[in-house]
Amino acid sequence: MSEDTSTLHAILDEEANLITEASLAIPHSFSECTYSRGYIRQPVYLCKTCNATRGICASCSVSCHTDHEQLELFPKRHFRCDCPTRGLDHPCTLVKGDKHDVNTENSYNQNFENGQFCRCGRHYDPNSERETMVQCLSCEDWFHESCLRMRERPSSRPGTPELEPQAAINGHDDVEDDDESISDPTLPPARILSSEYDALICRSCVMSAPILSRWAGTPGVLMLVRQQRKAGETTDPEVPEWRVIGKTGDEYEELVDVALESAGEKRKREPVDPDGTVEQEQKRVKLNGSSASSSLPRPENCLAPRPNPIVQQILAALPPAARSMKPLDLGAESLGEGDIFLTEGFRDRWCRCHSCLEELSKLPFLLEEEETYEAPEDPDSGLSLEELGMRALQTMPRDRAIDGIRAFNDLRDDLIVYLRDFAQHGETVKESDIRGFFERKLEENAAASSRTV
Repeated sequence: MSEDTSTLHAILDEEANLITEASLAIPHSFSECTYSRGYIRQPVYLCKTCNATRGICASCSVSCHTDHEQLELFPKRHFRCDCPTRGLDHPCTLVKGDKHDVNTENSYNQNFENGQFCRCGRHYDPNSERETMVQCLSCEDWFHESCLRMRERPSSRPGTPELEPQAAINGHDDVEDDDESISDPTLPPARILSSEYDALICRSCVMSAPILSRWAGTPGVLMLVRQQRKAGETTDPEVPEWRVIGKTGDEYEELVDVALESAGEKRKREPVDPDGTVEQEQKRVKLNGSSASSSLPRPENCLAPRPNPIVQQILAALPPAARSMKPLDLGAESLGEGDIFLTEGFRDRWCRCHSCLEELSKLPFLLEEEETYEAPEDPDSGLSLEELGMRALQTMPRDRAIDGIRAFNDLRDDLIVYLRDFAQHGETVKESDIRGFFERKLEENAAASSRTV
């Protein structure tokens, strides 16, 4: 038997595997546009064929723009599907009637401009992209790990400057990436593993929110900073160029002590312990279901940690243009990009005094985990073609269903007779033989139809 030959058993197994794979990849029903649900957090797609700065829901991406080139933008908050609006000329097959007015409350960042991502403004190409991209919790844009200084920029990346190679990760050259933190094993090692943080907030969003700027670099709010070297000091290859601050309370308290001593102040009682949690007033509260953040006690005094002096120096040195998403070369003298990485349980660690809670309430996703809409599951997902055919047969009028069953039985009998000759002569059935059989049946049916007209 040649390599191109398959047994019937192998073909049936392959069909079953394909059905299972399809049901896992697309388990949802896409028969309802989400427009009527209003502004919600949902997966959004960009239709590049329609060439408009608009977004469509998952159902419309499948049902209305099937043959169009699309780009998945992943979840966007407070977003309403643009497919049934005048913002897109292409008709919406799921919402009947005239087109609705454009969605005035939708926010369209650079992702909608033909698929630009990150502060580098590159277009995303899934076929050539090597790096993992991380989504900002606040603006929901996507960033390359190298642009966040999470790892060195790959040497083969075209059109971008090279950085000096890194000898080790945080002083340990035996640290390995976990499976989630790396998309290509040939990439440089990571400075922060995906298991070490729960959410990213980019520098533009940090600089736009005073509450985030204040907490940056404190325990549980990580930041990558460049090692400070004195003038004329030689580079030690054993010391990594970048390090992570905010991992431990001991390091943070040491930095604050140094800053206070230089300012001639004395340390006051601090609410942050070495594990990065506030004192008894804000011990984590665990409830079943959604986040328990809103039910935590509200202290009278502010329990926020003192600002990290190194981070405040970094943020103060960033130019005003750093607030935008435009490409910005901070140069080798920059001590950091200003991005922060929130560790697990960050929603339970914020101070909830009146002043802090007022600021946090402007960014509700910092207090409560958001719900993301998912289309309902498709009851037909995972069914074989035979099962789908039988279900469709049950919905047909009785006389048409009987005619359909008879036609199927006649086709089955003719195919058995046709294949029996191959079996008797020990011949292999080729694809061309099967195609020829069905082509002849189509010709016979066409001839029979013409005689009855």
